[in-house]
Amino acid sequence: MKRKMYATVRRYEGVQNSAAAAKQVDEKFVPLISALPGFVEYYWIDLGDGAMISVTIFKTLSQAIHANNQARVWVDEHLSSVLAPAVRIEAGSIVAHKETR
Repeated sequence: MKRKMYATVRRYEGVQNSAAAAKQVDEKFVPLISALPGFVEYYWIDLGDGAMISVTIFKTLSQAIHANNQARVWVDEHLSSVLAPAVRIEAGSIVAHKETR
């Protein structure tokens, strides 16, 4: 039986320095998001051309939505020097999944 999980996705555009953004996210944001209840996994993805996406997996939809709210506020307050506010924020149920651990 597969476990039910939920993803939250945030898209950022206009990132001037993707390496600096990645460093700040890794050092400052990942410890915050990973400490939230229900946290499962986190990914920070560089799409090129100044676009980046974060994907976070949580155990419940309410935890994913709460994380989006926390992330929005935290990024605005602490990472505005490297990231503009997310242009798209969404959360939903993971309906297909495969791991190779």
